[in-house]
Amino acid sequence: MSGAALPPRAAFPAGFLFGTATSAYQIEGHGFGGAGQTHWDTFAATPGNVTRAENGARACDHYHRWAEDLDLVAGAGFDVYRFSTSWARLLPEGRGRVNPEGLAFYDRLIDGMLARGLKPALTLYHWELPAALADRGGWRNREIADHIAEFAEIVGRAYGDRLWSAAPLNEPYCAGWLGHFEGVHAPGLRDIRATARAMHHLLLAHGRAIEVWRGQGLQNLGAVCNFEYALPADETPEAAAAARRYDAIYNRFFTEALFLGRYPEEVLEGFAPHLPAGWEADFATIQAPLDWFGLNYYTCARIAPAPGPWPALGTRPGPGPKTEMGWEICPEGLGAFLRRIARDYTGALPLYITENGMAAPDRVMDGAVEDADRIAYTAAHLAEARAAIAAGVPLRGYIAWSLLDNYEWALGYEKRFGLVHVDFESLRRTPKASYHAWRTALETRA
Repeated sequence: MSGAALPPRAAFPAGFLFGTATSAYQIEGHGFGGAGQTHWDTFAATPGNVTRAENGARACDHYHRWAEDLDLVAGAGFDVYRFSTSWARLLPEGRGRVNPEGLAFYDRLIDGMLARGLKPALTLYHWELPAALADRGGWRNREIADHIAEFAEIVGRAYGDRLWSAAPLNEPYCAGWLGHFEGVHAPGLRDIRATARAMHHLLLAHGRAIEVWRGQGLQNLGAVCNFEYALPADETPEAAAAARRYDAIYNRFFTEALFLGRYPEEVLEGFAPHLPAGWEADFATIQAPLDWFGLNYYTCARIAPAPGPWPALGTRPGPGPKTEMGWEICPEGLGAFLRRIARDYTGALPLYITENGMAAPDRVMDGAVEDADRIAYTAAHLAEARAAIAAGVPLRGYIAWSLLDNYEWALGYEKRFGLVHVDFESLRRTPKASYHAWRTALETRA
């Protein structure tokens, strides 16, 4: 793998965009600038939830070091910077009073992107719910859709004329399922009724935010979902059925709602008794027209049946090489999703790979970080992207996760996804070999 390289910009169609991504709570440092408490702060403060009980209070201190970090984005030749706004930084109580320090921070950040020729790609919500709204039931409470509409209105009014793109939510599966069914993300619940309502209200909130932004005249609005390639763990009919059920929960629930106005039958088997009254009527809002759709993709899952109540399934280790997260490297899953999403849901709508990357055991040695495994991973996924384009998929860009090593949620600061190494004691940034590979591949900005 030491000789791995990334394909040059010229290997992609003219106008194809490349970018890198971060999220607010993972890098900014939530202890600065008047930000309010989030449910990740309280989740991390509860013993057993997060590695070493680490939180995002300082993170990468991007709040103060944003200019250095944007220089890194531009220096690699990227076109797009995908970032998120922290709800509790702008609205410390989740509604009502706006924090002027938070408004000023994102003003500086967006102007800094534009000054460097970067396209600002906004994600409104990347998982850090204000604790005051969590106290009111969070995503279980239908009123959350009204609150995110208020948040979207403030962000659209303040920054809308400077954004290249905007999406309301990052990976609603994680906020909904991992946070409410598996309990491994904030708010840490394991409750099927909470899960059904949270996943429905996330979609309703998405639709309300799109409505608000359309009313403000914002352009280039989309949605971002994560996908995991579901494979039967063996050749039995039971494993095939379990894989279909997993696929319905993880991959089809949100896409079918957004583009077909329905929920998969395999999910309704579990959710139907728990969804809020009148949920079917909300599809008129959920299906707000989009200008693009984003896919986050990392890995596959080998699914087997398991005893117990719905969904009665589990995962087994696969045969392929694994990342530092233990995730099997399966680039063909990305190609399969690109073709499937375009064929079954989005048609001619532009698609973007909005996250793709891997965690690796990166160490600084003699001032450098050799991460040939990450370069090889990225090259394999870019090859799938090129094949999908050749097959007619309207793929318009690729965004690497992540710019920086950062706060990796329940795993604290233990797992490193960055193109740039961060020493979490000194906060020193060291571009890795993968960063330099991108700079070579992209050479000059489009």
